[in-house]
Amino acid sequence: MKEREGTRINKFLSEMGYCSRRAADKLIDQGRVTINGTVPEMGTKITEKDEIRVDGTLISEPQDKPVYIAFNKPIGIVCTTDTKREKDNIIDYINYPSRIFPIGRLDKPSEGLILLTNDGDIVNKILRARNNHEKDYIVTVDRPITQEFLERMSNGVPILDRVTRKCYLEQLDKFVFKITLTQGLNRQIRRMCEYLDYNVTALKRIRIMNIELDVPVGKWRNLTEKELQDINESVSDSSKTPKS
Repeated sequence: MKEREGTRINKFLSEMGYCSRRAADKLIDQGRVTINGTVPEMGTKITEKDEIRVDGTLISEPQDKPVYIAFNKPIGIVCTTDTKREKDNIIDYINYPSRIFPIGRLDKPSEGLILLTNDGDIVNKILRARNNHEKDYIVTVDRPITQEFLERMSNGVPILDRVTRKCYLEQLDKFVFKITLTQGLNRQIRRMCEYLDYNVTALKRIRIMNIELDVPVGKWRNLTEKELQDINESVSDSSKTPKS
């Protein structure tokens, strides 16, 4: 077993491939993580001698090889690893033979591309806002799109106590546009449209970074060596690169 002296509990869970650090913090806050039978405080450090459990299950060194998959999420599926509290969770739907978890989120009413992995380190690097990773979406709204709407959307909209980053928009039809974001705010596109008095009636993500949506709804595939290499290069400013 590798040395874990002085490792924060959220980092440990990420390195074990259990979940991302962000998800680990939520588990700790919910009291679902124990160290030697005791619920820890946020930021607690552990050693290799400590016994770590989540919901009573012992967390040990991962035995599975690294997994990186692209999934076309159907509408109605929730991007959570909480299989006990959410019956329509993404984990049970995919039913992958080993533990995986989603990179980021795609809300329940939306469909399209989401990446899943058992590599907690790559999750953290991809989700870092400063990396400005692009994501493409096809969006349908409830009334005709105007030039003013496109310009205001692309120049930033005030939501969630901030103004969204400038982004690229392309009108595809009377009610349909394509948008490229480098942010991942909660329900960002829906909130942006609502601010301008539009309602989203359909939303599909078709690209994350270099990964294109190319599988049917409800299906998944492994990432290719070339796709992993491109991800590797895009997060090369981080200390650790994705395994291939």
